[in-house]
Amino acid sequence: MLSSSAFAQIAGYPEGVEEVTYLSSADQTEQPALFEIPAKTEKPVPLLVALHTWSSDYKQAGGEAVYARWCQQMGWAFIHPNFRGKNNTPDALGSDLAVGDITSAVEFAKAQTNIDPDRIYCIGVSGGGHASLLMAARAPEIWAGVSAWCGISDIAKWHQQCTDRPSFIRYAQHIEKVLGGAPGSSLEHSTAAKHRSPLTWLEVAKQVNLDINHGINDGRPSRLEDDFNGGSVPFTHSLEAWNEIVPTSARFEPGMIQTWYETQKFPDTGIKPDPLYGDKQPQFQKINDNTRVTIFNGGHEIIHVAALNWLAAQRRGNPAAWSIEDPVELATEDDESESGK
Repeated sequence: MLSSSAFAQIAGYPEGVEEVTYLSSADQTEQPALFEIPAKTEKPVPLLVALHTWSSDYKQAGGEAVYARWCQQMGWAFIHPNFRGKNNTPDALGSDLAVGDITSAVEFAKAQTNIDPDRIYCIGVSGGGHASLLMAARAPEIWAGVSAWCGISDIAKWHQQCTDRPSFIRYAQHIEKVLGGAPGSSLEHSTAAKHRSPLTWLEVAKQVNLDINHGINDGRPSRLEDDFNGGSVPFTHSLEAWNEIVPTSARFEPGMIQTWYETQKFPDTGIKPDPLYGDKQPQFQKINDNTRVTIFNGGHEIIHVAALNWLAAQRRGNPAAWSIEDPVELATEDDESESGK
């Protein structure tokens, strides 16, 4: 049953986006989300499931408001679930509760309007990129397309990376609060970290049209010691996610992944300029069936116009569409490349 604050303007979001609650199948609790549906129509409409970043919740605006504006522009339904909020409690960070909340958000949207089951999309950056990768694997039957940007694929590895860099120690502390201790400090904590990591599940995501993107400068220090101005998540996470999905013959050697990260130099794959990436052009790109990984000239961020146009071309049950013939321009003044944390 719909419960909403229909007349309250949500800060940072366009008019029409409402705060709602819905019943989560994970534990039968009421969970909050932001939600909007287009004007009533007999024609089924696409649904965009937008996932917030690591340190935020369902009311996060900025780049997330771009998702809502796109949906208004395109006549899509939009939902931005809380999935247990910031990633600093045991209920959050890729838990079974969070996964259940996201799948239940889809069912809630279906109950409110005529959703096209073959055009349900998932998108997120940073912590939302982690959640998007996880959902591609935990609920592959739902999605027509999943667009994951700068996502964490291995919680234990990222904990160590953040522990080694004082600027990001807070994220390591969040992980320890979630798990009850550091990964590796006990079998229980290591097992919990694996359970919440996309790498554990991604083998089954090969059936999903999945676009994995990461900035080449993410997680890299500038000339100032410990000034990781590119972002907090090394792009190795996205290349390792690719390795879990594709056949053995298409995988990258782990040693090569680390070399590429350290040198920022890749083998020539013959990539052509992509206008959707603007001045943040792909530096490396590989495609295998329904999976693509792109390392672009940027940091810890999402390029909305590239992500959303790609999603719009996908249909559940069809092979991934990689060529976007007639891209749609975003009719928004928001920062389309806003980074997430």
